[in-house]
Order: sequence, then structure tokens, then C-alpha cells
Amino acid sequence: METSQAKPHFSIPSLIAVGAAIASFFVSAMGGFILALIAIFFGIIGVMLSLSPSVRGGFVSVLSMILAAIGIVVAIAKAIAWAI
Repeated sequence: METSQAKPHFSIPSLIAVGAAIASFFVSAMGGFILALIAIFFGIIGVMLSLSPSVRGGFVSVLSMILAAIGIVVAIAKAIAWAI
């Protein structure tokens, strides 16, 4: 019996996290804040899934959470700039 390991692939949550984190920079303050929260949520899921040897995306998920944290700061700055 031949056992072969499946080729590692990126998880869908890690890709959603990256997309949401990048998109958070290009929308309004409230939209950016919501997309950044979505990116953090899916980034956490992506990190948990990447613990499996057949799933990649741990670094991508961590990077998306860092970008999402920056996105939250940018969203707050946009909100303050709009209020002034």
C-alpha cells in the first residue's frame, strides 16, 4: 500500500484574511475597520488550520493580521480626519 502525502495548499481563510486586510486600506473608515476585523478573524482561523502538515498559509495569516492591525489604525485616523 502506497501512502503519499497530499501536496500542501493555502487555506481559504488565509486567502480571505489577506484580501480583507488589503481591502481595508481602500474603503471608508467604518468599512476599513470592519474589513480589518474580518481579516483578524480569518487570520486566526488560517493560523489554526496551518498547523496541519497538508495546509500552508501560516505566514500569510500572520501577515494578514499585522496588516489588519495597521488597517485599524488607518481606519481610526480616517475617522478622526473626517471628524475634524
